Amino acid sequence: MNLWIKAPLAGMPVGAEGGIVVAHGRIAELVPDGGRPSLAVDEVFEAGGHVVLPGLINTHHHFYQTLTRAFPGAVDRKLFDWLIELYPVWAKITPRQFRVACRLAMVELLLSGCTTAADHHYLFPPGLEDAIDIQMEEAERLGLRVVLCRGSMDLSVEEGGLPPKHVTQSLDVILADGERLAKRWHQSGPGAMRQLALAPCSPFSVTGDLMRESAKQAEVLDLRLHTHLAETEDENAFCTETFGLRPLDYLENLGWVNDRVWFAHGIHFNKDEMRRMGRAGCCVAHCPSSNMILGSGICPVGELEAAGVGVGLGVDGSASNDASNMAQEVRQALFVARAGRGIEAATHLDPIRWATEGSARCLGRDDLGRIEIGKEADLAFFRLDEPRFSGAGNPLAALVTCGAHQADRVMVAGKWRVLNGAIPGLDLAELVAAHQDAARALRESLTG
Repeated sequence: MNLWIKAPLAGMPVGAEGGIVVAHGRIAELVPDGGRPSLAVDEVFEAGGHVVLPGLINTHHHFYQTLTRAFPGAVDRKLFDWLIELYPVWAKITPRQFRVACRLAMVELLLSGCTTAADHHYLFPPGLEDAIDIQMEEAERLGLRVVLCRGSMDLSVEEGGLPPKHVTQSLDVILADGERLAKRWHQSGPGAMRQLALAPCSPFSVTGDLMRESAKQAEVLDLRLHTHLAETEDENAFCTETFGLRPLDYLENLGWVNDRVWFAHGIHFNKDEMRRMGRAGCCVAHCPSSNMILGSGICPVGELEAAGVGVGLGVDGSASNDASNMAQEVRQALFVARAGRGIEAATHLDPIRWATEGSARCLGRDDLGRIEIGKEADLAFFRLDEPRFSGAGNPLAALVTCGAHQADRVMVAGKWRVLNGAIPGLDLAELVAAHQDAARALRESLTG
């Protein structure tokens, strides 16, 4: 069916104020103000009460961490101490708990207007070897577009890293699973719903051999590469003391500075490093809420973009953000940019661009992130009839500054996945109850 999304309140490109025609899962026509589609339409959705955006794209997350939000013992700690507290907890997550944790994270994202999500999962304790398969199944069930990052750790505390030995894996096991997952799940080309990336966790949790071999494997399998980098000054100090190099220099020697790569956080790069990343085509997933909660610093988004580095948005893990809400992350991105570098650092439109077009660039997806003919029909619809928006004059600015937090409708590949603020067929109360039980059981397992 051809659907005309008619005359939205705001959000359309100039010359397309009359709306969008969706056909075969893609944007087929942009309608001028006051005009009608030239294509035959089977259905009309009156969008006069909605601000319509390209679907928000989350470039960095850890779905499983929804089970350890505001976790006692980890609250009010900086990154390294926070990780040391939580590694042993996460190692006890069962497959059943993991599945409900990931389902809840994806539901949160969809309800906030997110249509594509990248998740970085790097813990595979005994019994959870099929973690990425579970995530793929849950994404299919919900209709969320995903890029799932097969994370990995092979540098334990006994060998000079940060994680305990029992949450690491061997190089051979990691590479074999990456190949298996790519063959089973990865889709390429426009419209792909399920993609795989390779994602050694961080310089302080993986060996140089793993970084190097993952880069080679990504080239052979034509996959993207992802890792945490330049998140904290502690990480910079670790790399300097351990490898005699700053993080980017270390990764460049291992084949990780190229246009397959997007880094999570990217707070502590210097100007020369930014220029090198820009020339190479690297991107950064900016995670403002997580950076603020952990006190890691402020990502220099303007300087990165000026150097040619692509910037997208990510919510990061629900244990360092305590939310999985992309609409809220857009607001945070605007505020922290201005708090760090003044009013000129960003307009109200910039964080929307980072969360859509910029995020699509991070994931290597030129079929997403814009409302244009031929792009995927991934769209987020927001109403402005809550008290928080009352009196607002500029609908797009209001969406950001007044604090949109939930989408009224969400479309992925031309299919409605959220209607009237709910996911059809999902019992949200039942999911939350199951998730609460899983989180409680995980906490109790630590003392049992």
